[in-house]
Amino acid sequence: MTNAIDRRQFLKLAGLGGVVFASGLPGVTLAAGQDDFYFVQLSDTHWGFEGPPNPDAKLTLKKAVAAVNGLDRQPDFIVFTGDLTHTTDNPVERRKRLSEFKQIVSELKVKTVRFMPGEHDASLDNGKAFQEFFGATRYTFDHKGVHFIVLDNVSDPRASIGDDQLAWLASDLKQQKTDAPIVVFTHRPLFDLYPQWDWATRDGAKAVELLMPYPNVTVFYGHIHQEHHHMTGHIAHHAAKGLMFPLPEAGKAPTRAPLPWNPAEPYKGLGFRGVDTDARTAECKLIEFPVVKA
Repeated sequence: MTNAIDRRQFLKLAGLGGVVFASGLPGVTLAAGQDDFYFVQLSDTHWGFEGPPNPDAKLTLKKAVAAVNGLDRQPDFIVFTGDLTHTTDNPVERRKRLSEFKQIVSELKVKTVRFMPGEHDASLDNGKAFQEFFGATRYTFDHKGVHFIVLDNVSDPRASIGDDQLAWLASDLKQQKTDAPIVVFTHRPLFDLYPQWDWATRDGAKAVELLMPYPNVTVFYGHIHQEHHHMTGHIAHHAAKGLMFPLPEAGKAPTRAPLPWNPAEPYKGLGFRGVDTDARTAECKLIEFPVVKA
């Protein structure tokens, strides 16, 4: 059973140029302390893209890196949730783009940076080139008591997680306490947001089913190039804006073609996210930042 989030508390964040969205279990509030930490999510940088939807394509990623470096509060770590590069049929060009992307993001002040592929990076070669530059496409890590799971729902061109990876996920979850705080990163949404536009994972419901027994789970993803919030039972799913071009809302346009560039508001719809996390509950406070302040 799924339902859209219908209660948002948006607060203008003075001096930071962002917007805050509170997400998590009702009645639980964040308090500054040793159990809290902060990370940044960037998504859909599409390095190598060229075209009218972003005439500043060669500089947008560099401006995003500068924006993150300029944050008053530097994050514990940074995660890129896929589509690091724009798709190409040429394996030499694919590696060139991955290499250039890696060089640009090496300028980030924070050196704990984690990566996962999008279908633009991995679906044409089952993630082979991505792994040469960034390692595994699925993995776990822990930070201040929170268990993080990175799922690969893009290396399979059928947009599936696959039985092998689902078994891996089930095995990992069995090692966690039922009340463990868990954060999942994927590229595509795990629920059927809009399958007509490839905004779904064929076997995503199986992953959600494995996660359901755990009451403190939050999922972050990319792929749809816009902020979006959704609930599957008690599990909150949050999509991030892209960093190359925005896409229309599901079903609000004939196709999922990029929205046109607006010279009057040149970076409208682009941005990245900061996440304040309570390690005790995995409750998150989301802070949405623009690439370039108006």
